[in-house]
Amino acid sequence: MSAQLSFLAEPDSGPEGLGYRADFLSAGEERDLLDHLARLPFKPFEFQGFLGKRETVSFGWSYRFDGSGLAPAEPMPDWLLPLRERAAGFAGVDAGSLEHALLIRYGEGAGLGWHRDRPVFGDVIGVSLLAPAPLRFRRRSGDNWQRFTLTAEPRSAYLLRGPARDQWEHSIPPVDSLRYSVTFRTLKR
Repeated sequence: MSAQLSFLAEPDSGPEGLGYRADFLSAGEERDLLDHLARLPFKPFEFQGFLGKRETVSFGWSYRFDGSGLAPAEPMPDWLLPLRERAAGFAGVDAGSLEHALLIRYGEGAGLGWHRDRPVFGDVIGVSLLAPAPLRFRRRSGDNWQRFTLTAEPRSAYLLRGPARDQWEHSIPPVDSLRYSVTFRTLKR
């Protein structure tokens, strides 16, 4: 399956640098990934002494919000490497440059608050699994906010690069049903 990149670059269709591809994975590929994800030791997301509702596992690197920042994590498992390769092709980067993988389990009611990924990271490529989620974007414009929402469908992929990555914040409101995401990131040197 080809992983052509589709950019939503028109001002009324999303932030510049936002890429999206529906049907990035087949239903069978999604089932295989979900089998692996079900066996991982997910732990509640920790942020400055608080525990979030979403649960995470990191490979390659992990980012700690206790002031210590980026730290080495377990290497990416073999079963994750084909997805990393496909994500790299989608983003037009070398697979080896996707050094960080963050796997997230969103139970019912879990979401993701407004943020921009930490400056240590470059491109962000996400793969959405099992349930759709509204990926919301906002950017300050004078006294107002520019806003855009992209529904990240199951088996889809998105890319945040350039202004979509550096100027726009993104969030996911609390989800109605179990959802997983696999996020790959490059590191800024």
